[in-house]
Amino acid sequence: MKTYGLIGKNISYSFSRNYFNNKFKNQNILNTQYINFDIDNLSELNNIFNLNNFGFNVTIPYKEAIIPYLDLLDFHAEQIGAVNTIKIENEKKIGFNTDWIGFKKSIQPHLKPHHTKALILGTGGASKAIIYALEQLQINYLIVSRNGEITYEDLSEEIIQSHTIIINCTPVGTFPNVDSAPDIPYKFLTKNHLAYDLIYNPSETLFLKKCKEQNADTKNGLEMLEIQAEESWEIWNS
Repeated sequence: MKTYGLIGKNISYSFSRNYFNNKFKNQNILNTQYINFDIDNLSELNNIFNLNNFGFNVTIPYKEAIIPYLDLLDFHAEQIGAVNTIKIENEKKIGFNTDWIGFKKSIQPHLKPHHTKALILGTGGASKAIIYALEQLQINYLIVSRNGEITYEDLSEEIIQSHTIIINCTPVGTFPNVDSAPDIPYKFLTKNHLAYDLIYNPSETLFLKKCKEQNADTKNGLEMLEIQAEESWEIWNS
């Protein structure tokens, strides 16, 4: 039995497990399974790596912390400083990042000439991949967090109106906490804005609803996840 899996913490909600097991079933990929490795800390990794595994995805909170446990990083993962995909090859554990590709490919069809500056809400492994993708797209960005380049209190009408892409990289608004949204001045958004939420459950977060009320274009994180999953599959099978 070929085993792939997701390494993370509190991941019973996992997108990846359902996605890949449905893929195996629908595409008649036999003797293959995808399971969750829900671990409290990375000291449990050796037991996982010693199993007869072919590859892993990595999610919160280990995308950055897992790097010292790997033998090699590919160029993009090294530049980003976060890993969401691991390939086992010749007994070497190689780290990759496919999040940035998922984000880049999923946002590109929505970009218009005036989308030249972005606000990134939140820090961490997810936002690192977003930053890298924005750099590839030559889009300038500001990071907003409690201790980032600017804080939420700093968000003025001028900043919101000049940054016409707003990307939520925080977990705020994820099911079951669907009544929460990042604390930004939504009233300054316009039809020129593109609001992107990495969250996919619920499909329309309160953040996206508030942005849509201001006539902004909106996009959730489901397509990004689907693309990064397929990119992971390509890596494992190349």
